[in-house]
Amino acid sequence: MLSIYPACFFEEENGGYSVVFPDLNYLATQGDTKTEAFEMAVDCLAGYLYACQRDGESAPAASDLNAIDLQRVGAELGDNAPHGFVSMVSVDVAEYAKKHFEKSVKKTLSIPAWLNDAATAQGINFSQVLQDALKKQLHIG
Repeated sequence: MLSIYPACFFEEENGGYSVVFPDLNYLATQGDTKTEAFEMAVDCLAGYLYACQRDGESAPAASDLNAIDLQRVGAELGDNAPHGFVSMVSVDVAEYAKKHFEKSVKKTLSIPAWLNDAATAQGINFSQVLQDALKKQLHIG
């Protein structure tokens, strides 16, 4: 499920961008370029929402993009003449977590020696084969 929140991107005097999510208690991150700032914003949003889900807390509702006043947010942060823009940041938290937050679990299994030898000779990645088979069996991903 896609989660979408507005974020304020403030241009910094020394270059780069600060990113603030007003709806999420001014959760913030930064990036040296606009692209990096967007990537960091996605990571920051995903981490916050993932932690909420993990801890059984509900995240605040997202404001409409037009309800966010860049000048007001900047003033609240101590910048009376902020330069930047407001943009929506979206992330599929479940998909992002699979790739970035959830650690692997080691499993021990047994297979016939001949099958091990044949797979090894072919350069088969056992972990990947097991993951693919489990996903197919469970009808996910």
